[in-house]
Amino acid sequence: MSGERHSGGCQCGAIRYLIEGVLGRAGFCHCRMCQKAFGSIGAPLVGVPRNQLSWTRGEPAEFRSSAIVARGFCRVCGTPLYMLEDGWPIYEIAIGTLDDPSACAPDHVVGVESKLRWADSLPHLPGHGTAEDRTPEDLARLASRQHPDHDTEHWPPVSG
Repeated sequence: MSGERHSGGCQCGAIRYLIEGVLGRAGFCHCRMCQKAFGSIGAPLVGVPRNQLSWTRGEPAEFRSSAIVARGFCRVCGTPLYMLEDGWPIYEIAIGTLDDPSACAPDHVVGVESKLRWADSLPHLPGHGTAEDRTPEDLARLASRQHPDHDTEHWPPVSG
């Protein structure tokens, strides 16, 4: 096993995990189940062998999205964490839950029969930063309450 380590977790910090080893193949799934599970146009997922993944804080809840697939999520904040097929030795971890989601990039796309008609137009739309259309007061109200992108001894932090 490689010396690589990747940590991650849900938005609220109730669930944290550690991957010890190299990340597997990453892909983007457009299937309707992934659209529903992620509340989005699809799901960016990366394969991780079961024996390389450990839950370091909390335990995910699961929903059976089909007869053979379990989808893990945080029961507190709802963050989708993984997809796991029965009998398959690989977790498909939601890339956005990695503390460093740029650590892997999808190299294939699946489920294209359910791809939304407008999905390919997204890269061509004009874009801008959040601060470009918000007042300083708005930005102050948007202060993040999510868990930081690293492990913490305690979460939420103890206020003093």
